[in-house]
Amino acid sequence: MLAACAPYEKCGFAGCPGDAQITADVRAVFERHPELGPPALLSVQTLDGAVYLYGVVNTDLVRDQAESVAAQVRGVKKVVNSLGVTNGGR
Repeated sequence: MLAACAPYEKCGFAGCPGDAQITADVRAVFERHPELGPPALLSVQTLDGAVYLYGVVNTDLVRDQAESVAAQVRGVKKVVNSLGVTNGGR
C-alpha cells in the first residue's frame, strides 16, 4: 500500500478527528494576512494533521509565507505546499 494512503485507512475519507478544525483555523489565519487573499486562490485541506495547500499565488514570497503561516497553526504536523506561482514569481 502506498504511504500516502495510510491516513485514509487510519481515519477514513472523512478525515481524522481535528482535521476539520485545523483546516478552519488555517483559513482563519489566512484571512488575517491580506497578501494571502484575492487575487491569490488558496485551497486548504487537512488529513491526519498534515495541511495541503493548493492553488495559485502571485509570487514565491507569498507561496513561502502561506506555508510558514499554516505551519504555525496549532495541531499542524506538516505542510505540503503545492501552490503554483503566476507571472514567473515576480
